[in-house]
Amino acid sequence: MSIDTTTESESGLFADEELLESGRRQRLLRGTIGTAVFLVIWQVSATPVPTYLLPTPLEVAQAFVVELTAPTTFILPLLGTEVTLTRMIVGLINSLYHYIPGLFVGGAAGIAFGIALGWSQLLDDAITPVQRVLRPIPPLAWIAFAIVWLGVNHQGAAFIVGIGAFWINFYNAYAGVKSVPESTKEVAASLGVESDLTMIRKVIVPKASPEIMTGIRTSIGQSWMIVVAAELFGAPGVGFQIINAAQNLALDVSVAYMFVISIVFLISDGIFQRVESRVLVWRE
Repeated sequence: MSIDTTTESESGLFADEELLESGRRQRLLRGTIGTAVFLVIWQVSATPVPTYLLPTPLEVAQAFVVELTAPTTFILPLLGTEVTLTRMIVGLINSLYHYIPGLFVGGAAGIAFGIALGWSQLLDDAITPVQRVLRPIPPLAWIAFAIVWLGVNHQGAAFIVGIGAFWINFYNAYAGVKSVPESTKEVAASLGVESDLTMIRKVIVPKASPEIMTGIRTSIGQSWMIVVAAELFGAPGVGFQIINAAQNLALDVSVAYMFVISIVFLISDGIFQRVESRVLVWRE
Protein backbone atom coordinates (compact mmCIF):
# COMPACT_ATOMS: atom_id res chain seq x y z
CA MET A 1 0.00 0.00 0.00
CA SER A 2 1.45 3.41 -1.03
CA ILE A 3 1.62 6.23 1.44
CA ASP A 4 0.72 9.77 0.36
CA THR A 5 3.51 11.99 1.70
CA THR A 6 2.19 15.20 0.15
CA THR A 7 1.75 17.85 2.81
CA GLU A 8 -1.17 20.22 3.03
CA SER A 9 1.05 23.19 2.05
CA GLU A 10 2.33 21.34 -1.03
CA SER A 11 -1.24 20.48 -2.06
CA GLY A 12 -2.19 24.13 -1.74
CA LEU A 13 0.82 25.12 -3.85
CA PHE A 14 -0.13 22.69 -6.59
CA ALA A 15 -3.70 23.98 -6.53
CA ASP A 16 -2.49 27.58 -6.85
CA GLU A 17 -0.29 26.65 -9.82
CA GLU A 18 -3.21 24.91 -11.51
CA LEU A 19 -5.39 27.99 -10.99
CA LEU A 20 -2.69 30.24 -12.44
CA GLU A 21 -2.23 27.97 -15.44
CA SER A 22 -6.00 27.81 -15.97
CA GLY A 23 -6.19 31.60 -15.80
CA ARG A 24 -3.39 31.95 -18.37
CA ARG A 25 -5.16 29.58 -20.73
CA GLN A 26 -8.41 31.49 -20.37
CA ARG A 27 -6.70 34.83 -21.05
CA LEU A 28 -4.94 33.37 -24.10
CA LEU A 29 -8.22 31.98 -25.43
CA ARG A 30 -10.06 35.25 -24.90
CA GLY A 31 -7.23 37.21 -26.50
CA THR A 32 -7.21 34.90 -29.51
CA ILE A 33 -10.98 35.19 -29.94
CA GLY A 34 -10.87 38.98 -29.55
CA THR A 35 -8.07 39.30 -32.11
CA ALA A 36 -9.89 37.04 -34.57
CA VAL A 37 -13.11 39.05 -34.21
CA PHE A 38 -11.18 42.30 -34.74
CA LEU A 39 -9.52 40.96 -37.92
CA VAL A 40 -12.84 39.71 -39.29
CA ILE A 41 -14.53 43.07 -38.67
CA TRP A 42 -11.56 44.87 -40.27
CA GLN A 43 -11.62 42.56 -43.31
CA VAL A 44 -15.38 42.91 -43.81
CA SER A 45 -15.28 46.69 -43.34
CA ALA A 46 -12.35 47.20 -45.72
CA THR A 47 -13.37 44.77 -48.48
CA PRO A 48 -15.71 47.16 -50.37
CA VAL A 49 -13.38 50.14 -49.78
CA PRO A 50 -10.41 51.04 -52.05
CA THR A 51 -7.00 50.17 -50.63
CA TYR A 52 -5.93 53.82 -50.60
CA LEU A 53 -8.74 54.53 -48.12
CA LEU A 54 -8.65 51.41 -45.93
CA PRO A 55 -6.48 48.38 -46.71
CA THR A 56 -7.59 44.91 -45.63
CA PRO A 57 -5.52 42.79 -43.22
CA LEU A 58 -4.46 40.57 -46.14
CA GLU A 59 -3.24 43.57 -48.13
CA VAL A 60 -1.31 44.83 -45.12
CA ALA A 61 0.24 41.39 -44.65
CA GLN A 62 1.27 41.31 -48.31
CA ALA A 63 2.79 44.80 -48.03
CA PHE A 64 4.62 43.73 -44.87
CA VAL A 65 6.20 40.78 -46.68
CA VAL A 66 7.15 42.92 -49.67
CA GLU A 67 8.82 45.58 -47.51
CA LEU A 68 10.52 42.91 -45.40
CA THR A 69 12.02 41.19 -48.46
CA ALA A 70 12.56 44.02 -50.97
CA PRO A 71 16.35 44.55 -51.22
CA THR A 72 17.98 47.94 -50.88
CA THR A 73 21.46 49.24 -50.15
CA PHE A 74 22.56 50.66 -46.82
CA ILE A 75 25.81 52.42 -45.92
CA LEU A 76 27.13 51.53 -42.49
CA PRO A 77 27.89 54.66 -40.44
CA LEU A 78 31.55 55.34 -39.63
CA LEU A 79 32.70 52.36 -41.72
CA GLY A 80 31.22 53.66 -44.97
CA THR A 81 30.70 50.09 -46.14
CA GLU A 82 27.74 49.45 -48.42
CA VAL A 83 25.63 46.41 -47.59
CA THR A 84 22.42 44.98 -49.02
CA LEU A 85 19.48 44.76 -46.65
CA THR A 86 15.70 45.12 -47.04
CA ARG A 87 13.63 48.30 -47.04
CA MET A 88 11.96 47.49 -43.73
CA ILE A 89 15.21 46.61 -41.96
CA VAL A 90 16.89 49.77 -43.25
CA GLY A 91 13.94 51.90 -42.10
CA LEU A 92 14.05 50.29 -38.66
CA ILE A 93 17.82 50.76 -38.35
CA ASN A 94 17.51 54.43 -39.32
CA SER A 95 14.84 54.96 -36.67
CA LEU A 96 16.96 53.21 -34.05
CA TYR A 97 19.85 55.56 -34.85
CA HIS A 98 17.92 58.46 -33.36
CA TYR A 99 15.55 56.54 -31.07
CA ILE A 100 18.25 54.89 -28.92
CA PRO A 101 20.49 57.97 -28.40
CA GLY A 102 17.47 60.19 -27.74
CA LEU A 103 15.97 57.69 -25.28
CA PHE A 104 19.22 57.10 -23.38
CA VAL A 105 20.52 60.68 -23.26
CA GLY A 106 17.13 62.27 -22.62
CA GLY A 107 16.15 59.60 -20.11
CA ALA A 108 19.42 59.79 -18.17
CA ALA A 109 19.30 63.58 -18.06
CA GLY A 110 15.66 63.51 -16.93
CA ILE A 111 16.36 61.04 -14.13
CA ALA A 112 19.40 62.98 -12.92
CA PHE A 113 17.52 66.28 -13.06
CA GLY A 114 14.48 64.80 -11.28
CA ILE A 115 16.61 63.36 -8.48
CA ALA A 116 18.47 66.64 -8.06
CA LEU A 117 15.32 68.76 -7.83
CA GLY A 118 13.54 66.20 -5.68
CA TRP A 119 16.43 66.16 -3.20
CA SER A 120 17.43 69.83 -3.12
CA GLN A 121 14.75 72.27 -2.04
CA LEU A 122 17.00 75.13 -3.17
CA LEU A 123 17.19 73.81 -6.74
CA ASP A 124 13.50 72.96 -6.69
CA ASP A 125 12.53 76.51 -5.71
CA ALA A 126 14.90 78.09 -8.23
CA ILE A 127 14.16 75.91 -11.28
CA THR A 128 10.51 74.90 -10.84
CA PRO A 129 9.14 78.12 -12.43
CA VAL A 130 11.29 77.51 -15.52
CA GLN A 131 10.41 73.83 -15.86
CA ARG A 132 6.71 74.61 -15.45
CA VAL A 133 6.95 76.98 -18.40
CA LEU A 134 8.92 74.55 -20.58
CA ARG A 135 7.07 71.34 -19.69
CA PRO A 136 3.80 72.04 -21.56
CA ILE A 137 5.71 72.66 -24.81
CA PRO A 138 5.38 69.46 -26.89
CA PRO A 139 8.54 67.91 -28.36
CA LEU A 140 7.32 68.66 -31.90
CA ALA A 141 7.43 72.37 -31.16
CA TRP A 142 11.23 72.05 -31.04
CA ILE A 143 11.49 70.83 -34.64
CA ALA A 144 12.49 74.28 -35.89
CA PHE A 145 15.38 74.40 -33.42
CA ALA A 146 16.37 70.83 -34.31
CA ILE A 147 16.59 71.76 -37.99
CA VAL A 148 18.49 75.01 -37.40
CA TRP A 149 20.87 73.65 -34.77
CA LEU A 150 21.44 70.09 -36.01
CA GLY A 151 19.92 69.77 -39.47
CA VAL A 152 17.54 67.28 -41.06
CA ASN A 153 19.35 64.16 -39.89
CA HIS A 154 19.58 61.60 -37.10
CA GLN A 155 20.92 64.17 -34.65
CA GLY A 156 17.93 66.44 -35.16
CA ALA A 157 15.47 63.57 -34.71
CA ALA A 158 17.36 62.31 -31.64
CA PHE A 159 17.07 65.81 -30.16
CA ILE A 160 13.26 65.66 -30.47
CA VAL A 161 13.08 62.16 -29.01
CA GLY A 162 15.41 63.19 -26.19
CA ILE A 163 13.15 66.06 -25.16
CA GLY A 164 10.18 63.73 -24.86
CA ALA A 165 12.16 61.11 -22.91
CA PHE A 166 13.59 63.82 -20.65
CA TRP A 167 10.27 65.07 -19.31
CA ILE A 168 8.75 61.61 -18.80
CA ASN A 169 11.73 60.44 -16.75
CA PHE A 170 12.14 63.76 -14.97
CA TYR A 171 8.67 63.78 -13.45
CA ASN A 172 8.76 60.13 -12.41
CA ALA A 173 12.17 60.50 -10.75
CA TYR A 174 11.11 63.76 -9.11
CA ALA A 175 7.91 62.20 -7.75
CA GLY A 176 9.80 59.14 -6.57
CA VAL A 177 12.33 61.17 -4.59
CA LYS A 178 9.65 63.40 -3.10
CA SER A 179 7.69 60.34 -1.96
CA VAL A 180 10.53 59.03 0.22
CA PRO A 181 9.37 59.51 3.84
CA GLU A 182 11.39 61.73 6.15
CA SER A 183 11.41 58.89 8.67
CA THR A 184 13.44 56.77 6.23
CA LYS A 185 16.04 59.53 5.91
CA GLU A 186 16.18 59.90 9.69
CA VAL A 187 16.72 56.19 10.21
CA ALA A 188 19.48 56.17 7.59
CA ALA A 189 21.14 59.15 9.26
CA SER A 190 20.99 57.46 12.64
CA LEU A 191 22.73 54.43 11.12
CA GLY A 192 25.67 56.52 9.95
CA VAL A 193 24.64 57.84 6.54
CA GLU A 194 25.88 61.42 6.71
CA SER A 195 26.78 62.82 3.28
CA ASP A 196 24.10 63.83 0.79
CA LEU A 197 25.70 61.77 -1.97
CA THR A 198 25.67 58.60 0.14
CA MET A 199 22.08 59.25 1.21
CA ILE A 200 20.99 59.69 -2.41
CA ARG A 201 22.90 56.64 -3.64
CA LYS A 202 22.04 54.19 -0.86
CA VAL A 203 18.64 55.36 0.34
CA ILE A 204 16.84 57.81 -1.95
CA VAL A 205 17.44 56.17 -5.33
CA PRO A 206 16.61 52.61 -4.13
CA LYS A 207 13.39 53.85 -2.50
CA ALA A 208 12.46 55.87 -5.59
CA SER A 209 13.41 53.07 -8.00
CA PRO A 210 9.81 51.86 -8.63
CA GLU A 211 8.80 55.31 -9.91
CA ILE A 212 12.07 55.68 -11.83
CA MET A 213 11.59 52.31 -13.51
CA THR A 214 8.01 53.24 -14.39
CA GLY A 215 9.30 56.41 -16.04
CA ILE A 216 11.86 54.47 -18.07
CA ARG A 217 9.28 51.96 -19.20
CA THR A 218 6.82 54.69 -20.15
CA SER A 219 9.48 56.57 -22.09
CA ILE A 220 10.38 53.43 -24.05
CA GLY A 221 6.87 53.38 -25.51
CA GLN A 222 6.26 57.12 -25.75
CA SER A 223 9.58 57.71 -27.50
CA TRP A 224 8.48 55.43 -30.35
CA MET A 225 5.48 57.68 -30.82
CA ILE A 226 7.77 60.69 -30.82
CA VAL A 227 10.03 59.01 -33.41
CA VAL A 228 7.24 59.05 -35.98
CA ALA A 229 6.57 62.72 -35.29
CA ALA A 230 10.29 63.54 -35.27
CA GLU A 231 10.62 62.12 -38.78
CA LEU A 232 7.94 64.47 -40.10
CA PHE A 233 10.64 66.91 -41.18
CA GLY A 234 12.39 64.32 -43.36
CA ALA A 235 14.72 62.34 -41.12
CA PRO A 236 14.93 58.75 -42.44
CA GLY A 237 13.25 55.92 -40.60
CA VAL A 238 10.05 53.98 -40.06
CA GLY A 239 8.05 57.15 -39.38
CA PHE A 240 9.23 58.68 -42.64
CA GLN A 241 8.18 55.51 -44.48
CA ILE A 242 4.70 55.76 -42.92
CA ILE A 243 4.32 59.37 -43.97
CA ASN A 244 5.86 58.89 -47.42
CA ALA A 245 3.63 55.87 -48.19
CA ALA A 246 0.51 57.74 -47.03
CA GLN A 247 1.36 60.66 -49.32
CA ASN A 248 1.49 58.16 -52.18
CA LEU A 249 -1.87 56.65 -51.09
CA ALA A 250 -0.16 53.34 -50.20
CA LEU A 251 -1.91 52.94 -46.89
CA ASP A 252 -1.23 49.21 -46.85
CA VAL A 253 2.49 50.03 -46.65
CA SER A 254 1.84 52.68 -44.00
CA VAL A 255 -0.05 50.23 -41.81
CA ALA A 256 2.67 47.60 -42.32
CA TYR A 257 5.26 50.01 -40.91
CA MET A 258 2.89 50.94 -38.10
CA PHE A 259 2.92 47.28 -37.10
CA VAL A 260 6.73 47.34 -37.19
CA ILE A 261 6.68 50.01 -34.49
CA SER A 262 4.21 47.96 -32.46
CA ILE A 263 6.31 44.78 -32.76
CA VAL A 264 9.53 46.53 -31.76
CA PHE A 265 7.80 48.16 -28.80
CA LEU A 266 6.38 44.85 -27.59
CA ILE A 267 9.82 43.26 -27.77
CA SER A 268 11.58 46.14 -26.01
CA ASP A 269 8.85 46.39 -23.37
CA GLY A 270 9.05 42.66 -22.72
CA ILE A 271 12.82 42.85 -22.29
CA PHE A 272 12.51 45.81 -19.93
CA GLN A 273 9.86 43.99 -17.87
CA ARG A 274 12.42 41.27 -17.18
CA VAL A 275 15.03 43.86 -16.21
CA GLU A 276 12.52 45.66 -14.00
CA SER A 277 11.51 42.45 -12.21
CA ARG A 278 15.14 41.78 -11.34
CA VAL A 279 15.89 45.33 -10.23
CA LEU A 280 12.76 45.45 -8.08
CA VAL A 281 12.95 41.87 -6.83
CA TRP A 282 13.05 43.24 -3.26
CA ARG A 283 9.39 44.27 -3.55
CA GLU A 284 8.23 40.64 -3.86
